[in-house]
Amino acid sequence: MDTKIGSLDACKPACCDLGFPPSNGTVSTILNSVPSTFLDSFEASLGRHVARRLVQIGVTDVFSVPGDFNLTLLDHLIAEPGLNNIGCCNELNAGYAADGYARSRGVGACVVTFTVGGLSVLNAIAGAYSENLPVICIVGGPNSNDYGTNRILHHTIGLSDFSQELRCFQTVTCYQAVVNNLEDAHEQVDTAISTALKESKPVYISISCNLAGLPHPSFSREPVPFSLAPKWSNKMGLEAAVEAAAEVLNKAVKPVLLGGPKMRVAKACDAFVELADACCYALAVMPSGKGLVPEDHPHFIGTYWGAVSTAFCAEIVESADAYLFAGPIFNDYSSVGYSLLLKKEKAIIVQPERVMIGNGPQFGCVLMKDFLRELAKRLKRNPTSYENYHRIYVPEGHPPKAEPREPLRVNVLFQHIQKMLSSETAVIAETGDSWFNCQKLKLPRACGYEFQMQYGSIGWSVGATLGYAQAVPEKRVIACIGDGSFQVTAQDVSTMIRCGQRSIIFLINNGGYTIEVEIHDGPYNVIKNWNYTGLIDAMHNGLGKCWTTKVHCEEELIEAIETATGAKKDCLCFLEVIVHKDDTSKELLEWGSRVSAANSRPPNPQ
Repeated sequence: MDTKIGSLDACKPACCDLGFPPSNGTVSTILNSVPSTFLDSFEASLGRHVARRLVQIGVTDVFSVPGDFNLTLLDHLIAEPGLNNIGCCNELNAGYAADGYARSRGVGACVVTFTVGGLSVLNAIAGAYSENLPVICIVGGPNSNDYGTNRILHHTIGLSDFSQELRCFQTVTCYQAVVNNLEDAHEQVDTAISTALKESKPVYISISCNLAGLPHPSFSREPVPFSLAPKWSNKMGLEAAVEAAAEVLNKAVKPVLLGGPKMRVAKACDAFVELADACCYALAVMPSGKGLVPEDHPHFIGTYWGAVSTAFCAEIVESADAYLFAGPIFNDYSSVGYSLLLKKEKAIIVQPERVMIGNGPQFGCVLMKDFLRELAKRLKRNPTSYENYHRIYVPEGHPPKAEPREPLRVNVLFQHIQKMLSSETAVIAETGDSWFNCQKLKLPRACGYEFQMQYGSIGWSVGATLGYAQAVPEKRVIACIGDGSFQVTAQDVSTMIRCGQRSIIFLINNGGYTIEVEIHDGPYNVIKNWNYTGLIDAMHNGLGKCWTTKVHCEEELIEAIETATGAKKDCLCFLEVIVHKDDTSKELLEWGSRVSAANSRPPNPQ
């Protein structure tokens, strides 16, 4: 048996409520009861029922791309007073926007057309699935009369079988509903939405294009509010798990705590902090858990990411004699090419509904938040690991002072981005070197932070910035995006301008796919350079509030940030930052070489 934790597969995603049920997860109606009122025929349509259900669960914005199969549905969605339609430039970005929206609001939704739209949004839905985000993907489907007729429709691959889109979605959604008759529509829609909330995964709903505007008696009254069945820990299992974990941790000399990304789906972030407060162990996060734990906690020591961890963090974690991981995902990226120096027998792995004690027993039907809270009552206070960290810690240095008009360095750029952060900001980090540079940012309390580590789809951040900013307009989103990623999804900056958003986008122009260069270089990693500010100016076209600038040196950067946070604070601000093509973080250099080694392992003998 392999005893390296970094080589283990991640546990199965847990089923946990995410949406707007109460944070205690024991659940309830999502909204208070509504008066039973009869609706007129327009309001009693299938489309309006879907709209009301979305509003009930907290979705006030849907991201859409129109197509002939969903136009009537869109008519009825936008007729709902509480629902705003955000038209996107393409389906991929609409899906990414729903992903970003769900990260902030708890649930998101997108609407596309049959097959050409559905298959375009599929990549974004797969990403949401990998990150445990409940996204309601609604597709305008064929006319109900066309099912089973042997007819060939446009927007298809030329077969009379209309199920190809459905089959594609079956692997990246937790529930699929094909609504092609009104009799079952109410049940299918409600089951799909409630399943998304319970499983915290995307769902697929196809609605025949001729049904969206039709009334039905089942829609004639305001819908009964959702009530999701509560989840409970098995009491005996919970007690046994807590006892076994407490025995291990209380015997340990220098145990540590580590928070992972699945704390979000388990709604266990507060419980994790309660545990940290009680035991006083050194507290770290996995890279994809950044933002889920307050970084001003007195025992916080940074990000544990193997060889590319925050300074002095890996030394404390890997020298510990016991470690508790809450909601981890161990893959080749988070384990830096399977190189973590951890031992399974020293680990307590807490997943949303399961606890594993080293090489010993496993306990199912135990909710993470219940386990952490009960464990907090049983652990002895032991600050040894944090005291060791404090003993070896040396304050980080600052980048060498730039010479006047010296070409801007990336480490200087992020030194200034750090100063911009507050409780009124959120950071979106694109796949690439922004992963590593943003990991080193110290987040003030309540400063949002998001990146897509498990799926790592380049271009994700443009749509995610659109969706996240739409969900929390009171926060100013700071997006750090490389030029290669930006070229994949640039179009929907125009949607940000149209929606009046005021995000600040740092477009880091270094002439190519830098993260790929550090894994395996080749001519395919060089891209055509664009006039990025010129592109955004063309999108702006004098309509809306948008400000762009190019930055070549620190003096220009300081001036640009002052303008973006001052005179242009109500505008979308786009800062194209020109840096050298080889100016990367030291962490990317180390990580890239290790991932490259993992990718290039020769085949095992057969």
